[in-house]
Amino acid sequence: MPRDLPLGNGKLLVCFDMHYCIRDLYFPHVGQENHAGGNYFRIGVWADGDFSWVGPDWECDLRYMPDTLSSQVTLAHTDLGIRLLLHDTVDFHENIFIREITIENMRPDKREVRLFFTQDFDISGNSIGDTAAYDPKTDSIVHYKGDRYFIISGMTEKKGSLYQFATGQKMTGDREGTFRDAQDGVLSGNPIAQGSVDSVVSLSLSIRGNTGASAYYWIGAGKSWGEVRVLDAIIRERHPKSLIRRTEEYWHLWVYKETPCFDMLTDRIVDAYRRSLLILRTQIDWQGGIVAANDSDVILYNRDTYSYVWPRDGALIAHAMDAVGYVVVSQNFYRFVSEAMEREGYLLHKYNPDGTLASSWHPWFENGKESLPIQEDETALVVWALWQHFVLYRNIEFIKPLYRPLIKRTGDFMSSYLDTPSGLPGESYDLWEERRGILSFTTGTVFGGLTAASLFCTVFGEHDKALEYQRCAAKMRDAASQLLFREELGCFARMIHRNDKGDFEVDSTLDASLWALFAFGMYSVNDPRIVSTMNALRERLWVKTDIGGMARYENDPYHRVSSDVPGNPWFICTLWYADYLIERAKTEKDLEGALNILTWVADHALPSGVLAEQVHPFTGQPLSVSPLTWSHATFVATINRFIKRLHVLQDYPGTGLSLIEKARREDWIGKLYKEACDTIHDSCKT
Repeated sequence: MPRDLPLGNGKLLVCFDMHYCIRDLYFPHVGQENHAGGNYFRIGVWADGDFSWVGPDWECDLRYMPDTLSSQVTLAHTDLGIRLLLHDTVDFHENIFIREITIENMRPDKREVRLFFTQDFDISGNSIGDTAAYDPKTDSIVHYKGDRYFIISGMTEKKGSLYQFATGQKMTGDREGTFRDAQDGVLSGNPIAQGSVDSVVSLSLSIRGNTGASAYYWIGAGKSWGEVRVLDAIIRERHPKSLIRRTEEYWHLWVYKETPCFDMLTDRIVDAYRRSLLILRTQIDWQGGIVAANDSDVILYNRDTYSYVWPRDGALIAHAMDAVGYVVVSQNFYRFVSEAMEREGYLLHKYNPDGTLASSWHPWFENGKESLPIQEDETALVVWALWQHFVLYRNIEFIKPLYRPLIKRTGDFMSSYLDTPSGLPGESYDLWEERRGILSFTTGTVFGGLTAASLFCTVFGEHDKALEYQRCAAKMRDAASQLLFREELGCFARMIHRNDKGDFEVDSTLDASLWALFAFGMYSVNDPRIVSTMNALRERLWVKTDIGGMARYENDPYHRVSSDVPGNPWFICTLWYADYLIERAKTEKDLEGALNILTWVADHALPSGVLAEQVHPFTGQPLSVSPLTWSHATFVATINRFIKRLHVLQDYPGTGLSLIEKARREDWIGKLYKEACDTIHDSCKT
């Protein structure tokens, strides 16, 4: 089930399901710890003696307010004669989730309407030893364990207090949960419960016929009872409506701080671009960790989540944010990975948002011998992205402390972790984390990483080291031309690996990730070998249904719904093909194919603008986790690529950047990059 409408501020993240139940609540890191764990924080409505939980029998329309991180949700129940209009947000500064509810009485008679809100916490990821207690000083319910505290309360316009409350045990003996206490419209008032607990609070409103009334509900997160009492006081003093308004204004300012020129792009695409930027920001932790996704339903698939920092995803997402002017986000990420870097110069599989090492399925010992459990592209892409950052922003003092621990260490590692005697990168796991070998994707990224490391060494005056990395990159490209490009296939192979005899075996599966061979500078996009490879991808991986889009690779089994298609369409893979079309474009008309793909992405988002990892090849419904941070970042990056290419074709004097960036188009760093790439390519034998 997709997680629609994520709301967050970098420390507190709240995610909803399709029925607008809170299902995930993270604090104090985005993606860590999940205090809801997929449990249901329900909304219930009682009117005229009838009761209903918001769910499948309600009409639900879930959207955001335009260009901000505040929800615009409509929930309607015809039989109850009630419609709810909700505006929710997480305050941009305080760790407070705030909800404004307008209750519309769709009948002509005056009625009492009661709203019920359930809290089903598993604090710090489990329900052992939790406490839920009524706090008379604040007229609130407080859930706590250890140093995690959550305060819950509400008010109406006419009454600044709760109507009723109850706490109790859940999933213990025959106790299903305190939420059942709400269904007769009256709560017990039990003031405290411990163990596996939940709670309910209610508000009561008297509403004249065919009119509406407003109510408010909030959750504050802190590390002590005193801290959450302060949050409750802030809400009451400033009023929930005021906090919602200021947060909406903040995010509106944030998303409009850069103003690219959107020539040729439709309003639909531009709206989806800004929505992607805002959703991206909700998935990024205040300490720099960029989390892949925060959808706990995936636990049912593999007993783990996507709520981790993969350096590969993070590097490409940071690069997208750099490219469109959100430099602080990317700088925090580069610091994050620098601290996580192993002394030997590589990054491991994935990390928790607090920087600690995360779970992994890559073994240190395999086939009777030691095995380095890495995906080398994750290391290489960080250095590649950091160089792109430096080209844009020239922040030498930011780069200086990263030069030795991040750049040189990774450069030394990449130039030594090689398959001998070929000169290709040593075997590692692929970007899909399913197979181990010498991958075309990895080779393309390591080439880009080595090129970036050589450029950094040049600008920092270590020319011998720069030459060492350049020579390694040149040999790698030679080897890729000889071993990864397969004449018998007419395209590049996804992977080669050595068998027990030491000979190479070829994996000829067509894989969308072959995009990397031109994306990071290893080959020109016009190289006939790239052209034939991308043509083969388009022919064999495009999903030939009414939905369309590009599959990940041939016969992809992950969440596969039918053998009639090569796999489900992935947003990132489809956008990679758009990148190819953009780079190949010689005229504005040549950009139409890429423009169609950008439209396809916008059209297959949820109504809120959220992009999943995949979509169903026959229905277009979201599959796997949602939102996927990488999907949104790739959309942003491809639009930026489209704009830049359009301006080149139009011989436009600028690219939507500031006057300073415009003046840098032909300066020394740009020339240095071109000269280094020419040197590497001239060194290649093939």
